[in-house]
Amino acid sequence: MGILSRTSYVIRSKLNALLNRAEDPTQTLDYSYEQMRDQLQQVKRGIADLTTQKKRLEMQKRRLEENVDKHNDQARAAVSQDREDLARKALEKKKAKMNQIEQLERQIGDLQNQQDRLIEQKDELQSRIEEFRTRKETMKARYEAAEASSTVSEAMTATGEEFEDVGRAIERAEERTQDMEARSAAMDELRESGAFEEVLTDQDQIDRELEQVSTESGVDAELETIKSEMGVSEADEGATDEAATDDVELDEDVESELSELQEEEG
Repeated sequence: MGILSRTSYVIRSKLNALLNRAEDPTQTLDYSYEQMRDQLQQVKRGIADLTTQKKRLEMQKRRLEENVDKHNDQARAAVSQDREDLARKALEKKKAKMNQIEQLERQIGDLQNQQDRLIEQKDELQSRIEEFRTRKETMKARYEAAEASSTVSEAMTATGEEFEDVGRAIERAEERTQDMEARSAAMDELRESGAFEEVLTDQDQIDRELEQVSTESGVDAELETIKSEMGVSEADEGATDEAATDDVELDEDVESELSELQEEEG
């Protein structure tokens, strides 16, 4: 194969591939169906033309048959009048007309045979067209269904990676949410246990206890100072308390203040 032949072959191959991709099978089927219907119409027109020609010959044959009868009557009339010469001419015309009738009969017979064959071909073609139409509609439905399925499959394939990315993003978001929920729960637990207070004050349990003892000692010292300033001893204080308990009833305001102090100590 020469270079030009190989080049031509490659070009034809490329063009055929492009045409195959661009071709719509449903349109091809519809076009083929229309072509077959056009052929059927041509056959019907041919049958109609043939039938018309046969009818013309049959009409011509009938006229010739009428002439034959006429010439036969003429011959009889001439014989009755002793005109043998006229009778002979009439019979000669009758014979010529009969010969024409025989030719017409043969032509009519040939046309009838052609008409019968065309009618059979027309019926067969029409049956094939109907069968092709059924197959065409079935094939179109299958093609459209396959095309829709292919479109969906291509869409699913094209978006498969996107779905995977979305799935991974959802997993990451879920993990992050769980971490944040766990961290929030841990913070609440630490806050309830007082760990945050230890962190903020930089004090441990011993430091808090020492601070509480120091505070109580300071309060006791200040109380003794007040007592010494007012000249009240511990013995006098006890006696005064007993007398006040036996003879005097505390009013409601004092009881309220003592109750508040007790609650604060608690």
